[in-house]
Amino acid sequence: MKILLTNDDGVFAEGLRVLKEVLEGLGEVYVVAPDRERTAISHALTLDRPLRLQRIAERTYAVDGTPVDCVHLALSCVMPERPSLVVSGINNGPNMGEEVVYSGTVSAAFEATFLGLPSMAVSLAARQGHRYETAAQVALRVAREILSQGLPSRVFLNVNVPNLGQGEIKGFKVTRLGRRVFGDCVVERVDPRGNRYYWIGGADAGYEAIEGTDFSAVASGYVSVTPLKADLTAYEELETFRGWGFE
Repeated sequence: MKILLTNDDGVFAEGLRVLKEVLEGLGEVYVVAPDRERTAISHALTLDRPLRLQRIAERTYAVDGTPVDCVHLALSCVMPERPSLVVSGINNGPNMGEEVVYSGTVSAAFEATFLGLPSMAVSLAARQGHRYETAAQVALRVAREILSQGLPSRVFLNVNVPNLGQGEIKGFKVTRLGRRVFGDCVVERVDPRGNRYYWIGGADAGYEAIEGTDFSAVASGYVSVTPLKADLTAYEELETFRGWGFE
């Protein structure tokens, strides 16, 4: 069995290395990942220049592109056959609530579903002191279930793991996406020459602590497993806008 592993933190990221070692217990793992960090690159696909593919080690390749680029090059140029599973992660930090639309980690899993492949994204809810071994064992458990049970068409699993020891995880919860509380995320600084410059992304945004969401589960010490699909239609609002006279 062959598994494709990618991420958005780069081919040399610690989370990817740890996850690769664990997944090798299931079959041959092919790593095709960005050559540098591509955090928050979302679903970008490189169409304005050629891409370079560099062999790093046996079944390990770096791409000078995005996580979505990596999925395409892996399938077309690297792997001898279609993988049984695509895994994206382990991400350095959580991917929950609305922030999934920013995530290159989540987008790689999305792209795999578009191409008809079962997939999962795995993120560790930590900013320091990362316990990647815990997240890797969680990913292994979920991967085995996917391979055994299968996934519905165009649905993948977004897995977020609390930064705890393996014996401290309380269990798993199937959740829905929560809601971030967004504020001003632009940080202004002044360089030594007196010129202003800006960083996007200040302190971590807050979230609404609503039962049944990914945020609530992880904050309570549970692994959050959220089934996702690409249909963003606000079905509950269709009648509202039909009332505007568009039909």
